[in-house]
Amino acid sequence: MSGTNSPEAVKKLLENMQSDLRALSLECKKKFPPVKEAAESGIIKVKTIAARNTEILAALKENSSEVVQPFLMGCGTKEPKITQLCLAAIQRLMSHEVVSETAAGNIINMLWQLMENSLEELKLLQTVLVLLTTNTVVHDEALSKAIVLCFRLHFTKDNITNNTAAATVRQVVTVVFERMVAEDERHRDIIEQPVLVQGNSNRRSVSALKPCAKDAYMLFQDLCQLVNADAPYWLVGMTEMTRTFGLELLESVLNDFPQVFLQHQEFSFLLKERVCPLVIKLFSPNIKFRQGSSTSSSPAPVEKPYFPICMRLLRVVSVLIKQFYSLLVTECEIFLSLLVKFLDADKPQWLRAVAVESIHRLCVQPQLLRSFCQSYDMKQHSTKVFRDIVNALGSFIQSLFLVPPTGNPATVNQAGNSNPGGPVSAPANSGMLGIGGGVTLLPAFEYRGTWIPILTVTVQGSAKATYLEMLDKVEPPTIPEGYAMSVAFHCLLDLVRGITSMIEGELGEVEIEFSRAVWEEMVNACWCGLLAALSLLLDASTDEAATENILKAELTMAALCGRLGLVTSRDAFITAICKAYSIQGQSVTMISPSSESHQQVVAVGQPLAVQPQGTVMLTSKNIQCMRTLLNLAHCHGAVLGTSWQLVLATLQHLVWILGLKPSSGGALKPGRAVEGPSTVLTTAVMTDLPVISNILSRLFESSQYLDDVSLHHLINALCSLSLEAMDMAYGNNKEPSLFAVAKLLETGLVNMHRIEILWRPLTGHLLEVCQHPNSRMREWGAEALTSLIKAGLTFNHDPPLSQNQRLQLLLLNPLKEMSSINHPDIRLKQLECVLQILQSQGDSLGPGWPLVLGVMGAIRNDQGESLIRTAFQCLQLVVTDFLPTMPCTCLQIVVDVAGSFGLHNQELNISLTSIGLLWNISDYFFQRGETIEKELDKEEAAQQKQAEEKGVVLNRPFHPAPPFDCLWLCLYAKLGELCVDPRPAVRKSAGQTLFSTIGAHGTLLQHSTWHTVIWKVLFHLLDRVRESSTTADKEKIESGGGNILIHHSRDTAEKQWAETWVLTLAGVARIFNTRRYLLQPLGDFPRAWDVLLDHIQSAALSKNNEVSLAALKSFQEILQIVSPVRDSDKPETPPAVNVPVPVLIGSISGPGLNRPFIRTDSIGERLRRYSGSEPPIVTDELEDLNLWWAAWNTWYRIGSESTKPPITFDKLTFIPSQPFLTALIQIFPALYQHIKTGFNMDDLQKLGVILHSAVSVPISSDASPFILPSYTEAVLTSLQEAVLTALDVLQKAICVGPENMQIMYPAIFDQLLAFVEFSCKPPQYGQLETKHIANAKYNQIQLFAPAEWVALNYVPFAERSLEVVVDLYQKTACHKAVVNEKVLQNIIKTLRVPLSLKYSCPSESTWKLAVSSLLKVLSIGLPVARQHASSGKFDSMWPELANTFEDFLFTKSIPPDNLSIQEFQRNESIDVEVVQLISTEILPYANFIPKEFVGQIMTMLNKGSIHSQSSSFTEAEIDIRLREEFSKMCFETLLQFSFSNKVTTPQEGYISRMALSVLLKRSQDVLHRYIEDERLSGKCPLPRQQVTEIIFVLKAVSTLIDSLKKTQPENVDGNTWAQVIALYPTLVECITCSSSEVCSALKEALVPFKDFMQPPASKVQNGES
Repeated sequence: MSGTNSPEAVKKLLENMQSDLRALSLECKKKFPPVKEAAESGIIKVKTIAARNTEILAALKENSSEVVQPFLMGCGTKEPKITQLCLAAIQRLMSHEVVSETAAGNIINMLWQLMENSLEELKLLQTVLVLLTTNTVVHDEALSKAIVLCFRLHFTKDNITNNTAAATVRQVVTVVFERMVAEDERHRDIIEQPVLVQGNSNRRSVSALKPCAKDAYMLFQDLCQLVNADAPYWLVGMTEMTRTFGLELLESVLNDFPQVFLQHQEFSFLLKERVCPLVIKLFSPNIKFRQGSSTSSSPAPVEKPYFPICMRLLRVVSVLIKQFYSLLVTECEIFLSLLVKFLDADKPQWLRAVAVESIHRLCVQPQLLRSFCQSYDMKQHSTKVFRDIVNALGSFIQSLFLVPPTGNPATVNQAGNSNPGGPVSAPANSGMLGIGGGVTLLPAFEYRGTWIPILTVTVQGSAKATYLEMLDKVEPPTIPEGYAMSVAFHCLLDLVRGITSMIEGELGEVEIEFSRAVWEEMVNACWCGLLAALSLLLDASTDEAATENILKAELTMAALCGRLGLVTSRDAFITAICKAYSIQGQSVTMISPSSESHQQVVAVGQPLAVQPQGTVMLTSKNIQCMRTLLNLAHCHGAVLGTSWQLVLATLQHLVWILGLKPSSGGALKPGRAVEGPSTVLTTAVMTDLPVISNILSRLFESSQYLDDVSLHHLINALCSLSLEAMDMAYGNNKEPSLFAVAKLLETGLVNMHRIEILWRPLTGHLLEVCQHPNSRMREWGAEALTSLIKAGLTFNHDPPLSQNQRLQLLLLNPLKEMSSINHPDIRLKQLECVLQILQSQGDSLGPGWPLVLGVMGAIRNDQGESLIRTAFQCLQLVVTDFLPTMPCTCLQIVVDVAGSFGLHNQELNISLTSIGLLWNISDYFFQRGETIEKELDKEEAAQQKQAEEKGVVLNRPFHPAPPFDCLWLCLYAKLGELCVDPRPAVRKSAGQTLFSTIGAHGTLLQHSTWHTVIWKVLFHLLDRVRESSTTADKEKIESGGGNILIHHSRDTAEKQWAETWVLTLAGVARIFNTRRYLLQPLGDFPRAWDVLLDHIQSAALSKNNEVSLAALKSFQEILQIVSPVRDSDKPETPPAVNVPVPVLIGSISGPGLNRPFIRTDSIGERLRRYSGSEPPIVTDELEDLNLWWAAWNTWYRIGSESTKPPITFDKLTFIPSQPFLTALIQIFPALYQHIKTGFNMDDLQKLGVILHSAVSVPISSDASPFILPSYTEAVLTSLQEAVLTALDVLQKAICVGPENMQIMYPAIFDQLLAFVEFSCKPPQYGQLETKHIANAKYNQIQLFAPAEWVALNYVPFAERSLEVVVDLYQKTACHKAVVNEKVLQNIIKTLRVPLSLKYSCPSESTWKLAVSSLLKVLSIGLPVARQHASSGKFDSMWPELANTFEDFLFTKSIPPDNLSIQEFQRNESIDVEVVQLISTEILPYANFIPKEFVGQIMTMLNKGSIHSQSSSFTEAEIDIRLREEFSKMCFETLLQFSFSNKVTTPQEGYISRMALSVLLKRSQDVLHRYIEDERLSGKCPLPRQQVTEIIFVLKAVSTLIDSLKKTQPENVDGNTWAQVIALYPTLVECITCSSSEVCSALKEALVPFKDFMQPPASKVQNGES
């Protein structure tokens, strides 16, 4: 408008008007002068208006009648040129809105005239249009006249005019209504009219309407009249009218201005009262008509439906329903029912087509459908319109398949088909288009031979009709084949799409109970029909896109039903999709590829069934269904509920056919083909497989968005599916379906954030799967379970697991449950899982440790090596890395588990390593003792409290020891069990570890706990070992398993147990020794001591050298115990004992612990202990003594039992070994130190017996080379050393002991002397025959030949004993006991044996030593004897001594032949020594010595002086072999004592004289005999000895005379001299002898006689004297 108001525009308008008027005046100048004048006056008028008024346009409008007048006159000329010019000018004025109402009326009248004259028809229409559209000045009759004018022009002969007029009419009608709308708009604020007026209210008078409204009302009312073929009220002047045009106008008004009808009741009334009845009336021919019914049968001829009207009526109906449904509820019900009827099969094809199009229009308006549902379906007694529409569509589609499409003849002709009844087939099949030689399939439906193409009829969601728009057609059009079907198909799709999008949109908003009811009704009304139709179409569809759409619709419906909770309908749709996938059962026969089908077969496989029969084929449609299912499950899983079962079962089947196999995390990947030759996959599907597998995974991934209930539905469905698969897999080892298991895993993994709600059902089921006999099945069950557990532990939970112990235990629990499954493969998976958990989660397991450890510990011995090995690997990892991170309460479990591995007998290395682990664990306990103790105490307190609250007793092993000690005790107990394992290596290792542990870490224990250690651990162990050892098998073991050779010392079970016994006993003894200060204060130490001694005794007496010896070593060890240092005599500094100085490790001695953590227990440490806060422990001496006496008794029992000779002997007789006996005897000195105060004669006696027996024990010949290197070396065996040491200790003790002990001396002498006797008479050992060592054959080669027993070489021992005797005697000769007990006599008596044997002694050294010993003893003993002469205590000794001298000096044994001269001389000198002793020690004291004894001595000397030659000498040696020195010595002694001037007693002198006369007499005899023999022998020389004898006698005579001369004259008896002189004649007689030696001796003998040559003295003198 502003454009026409601007000054420029106005100026231009004025110019134009003036030029128009000028042009007009020019044209009319000649023919029409009035017009010319009018034009010119017009110019002036315009100029005047322009000049006078500022508002030029307003002024123009006021004067418009005058301004327009010239132009109207110009039109009246009927001159075309002028008329055109005028119309143009008028139009210009109109367009500037400078035309008043009257001017307009004038214009219209002028136009009417032109119309009636048929002039410038198009220009007229244009002018009317401009007039009516630019302003609103035309009303009422003028308006109606203008409209009629247009109508009239519509019906001219000229086509162009007609069409233009039609368009103008339409526009004018629109303008009328637009004016009304504008008017309402203007008055809206002034008056509020009721918006919706019910159609049945009383009709208000039209006069109430405003001007524009009134025009519109009149116009609409007349249109109805005209269509109904009635006369119009307002449009006066109408000559003709067509119904089609009327209907079109009605439709356009209704369509374009619905608000007019809705806001004004007058108009609403028109709708109800005029339009609807009109429509229904016009429909009647269509309703009555039946295609194919003969017209003759009905009485009145049925009017045939007329396409243009019918089609337009449907359009009107569409608009009515769409726009005025709320006003015309009842009428719409009728219309809709009609629509449904028009779809009937007996209606003409075109009618059905347009009806379908109309319905399609409704289907795209979901809100409308909703209204139908609310108004009809939900009302009682009302037609179920909505349901009927849907069902009708379904029936319609079905009818298209079943009834061949027979349209009007044109259809048939066009199709070129001769058989309208049959399906359109044959070469004219429009489905096939030949393109480049190939055949391309048109999209189509095919069902039971009926083939219907699918046409693209509309874009989805918009109902763009084809036939409803054919407003120019008069004849019914030809409906192409498939068109109706395609529209119906789209109806269904749009219906589904519309309803669902509407409901879902509203669902998102706030939900009202009422609207929910509507939705449910809508779905319930339509689902059956929809499902039937869609299923049919799906079945028939050969086009991928169509299939896709159908499936999508079904999916959408299923989802919608699900969301609304309509289970039946939901399941029905899902079932339909699954059915379409058509592998659900075996009953479904698959289309064979050779059939007429247009479906491409993409896969062939075996069905998933218990007994698969035949094969199944998958077509591409099946795959599409599959995708839809996936889609459904993926997007709408939350509403599937129980139908998950169906969906999953179907998916499982597909997965099975396609051969997808589970991979890690549960995703399905294309695997190898399923067993069976029948699986074939085309490349098309091969490329699709990864996609399908991906979608499958995504489907389960999306389960994380499901709510808890839906998730449970999904899990339940998977579980029941899995159960079916399990049932199928029973009893055969075919490949099972793992779909469900894999997907359970996948679902679990993606729902970790809320794993608690599904964990129990999920793992519960998987545990069942793990127990399945089919290996593949259970393997996957385990895989799934372990993956879930690992994922659960690594998942970042909120709150974290460390703060949610309950969840952690929940997650770990299934791992523990797996322990009850016996399949090794499952257990391996379980353990691998544990290993991985440890590696990734070990630090944060916390309260989960008992479970994890329990899993390791649950491995049983019979479960195979690899399992045990894996479990053990886990344990190793725990011990090396995780002890510090686990709660201390779990440490005991670690100990138990480690112990249990030690007891596994599958793999020795594992057992041994586990013992190593126990050591590491103990080390850990030691290092972290304080922390562990604190934590355990805290825990204990908490448990105690709980127990008290519940009123139960706290029950744990080794109660009431403190918890940390209990931990140690458990460790010890475990090691103790291992110490009696059947395998020797394990026992050995465990034993060493046990004792090392107790040794190294025992100091950590509370004092009271030691009681338990001793009784429950150590003694218990000793008992078991002793029992096992004594019952062990003696059979030889060939090899130690594999190719291990066993040393002969370990080749029987008994020997192997012996080693254990040794180790154990030694260990216990060591503990008793090193920990005595801890053990002694315990109440029952003496009892423990006794038990230990008993064990030592039984071991020592076991018939096994190794054990018995070790027992003694242990005995030795415990006897070296020193009792704690007393406070009084405590040294200032630790004594320099060779014990390691204690090392304090760091400063771990915590304030709470009264026991420093010290590695070694040394004296220094004990001192520190006692100097500390504790008062020193003073052990009761008496109690101590009792312990020692107990030890002595044990020692005595061991000694007497072990050395007692057996009664019978055979190969197997056990004889104790030398090391054993040595060790036994070596114990005594240490033991004696402690018991000496109470040691009495009885004990000594017992000791003696043992010593004697011990020394008597022989050795086996194979051992002798080691004990006695050779016979010739005079060495003592260590046993003999020990025996002597024992006696030495005793005698030293007696020496310093009190008086009352000295009575033991004689006993010791007896013992020693008994040993001395062994030199000549080795002891007997029972009845055993022993060989002398020299002839024992010890053949090293035959090591295993039965041993020969060899008596030892006792000589060195006896000799050493003798030396001891001498030493001892030298010290003790004067002791009362020694005197009283006749010790000296016993010594002499004992020595008499070797002395009398002399050369016959086994060893020459013996008698020599005996002599020297005798000499030493006598030199000390004789003075003592003389002292005690009066007491008679030595009376019996003298004869013994005399005999001893006699036996030795005149021995019966013959010296050996090979005795050298030097040797002989040496031996002679020994004899001489004896005589010297007699001359110095005995004879001078003759008056203190018994007479008989002296007599015996004199006789002996006498005998020695003459008769001492040996009879065996050879002639050559005679001069040497005569013991000249000896004889001489005897002789001299005799003489000395004969003429000693110290004659104190007559007795003595008598002895001397007697001896002398004997001597002289002998000499006389010898000489006589010699002379006699010499004479008799003649020339023959005499025997050597006789010559020697005579020589000796001669020498003796000369010696005698010398002696006599030296002697005091008064000492020599006259008789003696007489006897000497009497020899002279005899000597002279010998002169004749032939032997030169004799002669020289004789010379020497005769010379001294010169002193007797004196003149005889006077007798008187003699007589006087």
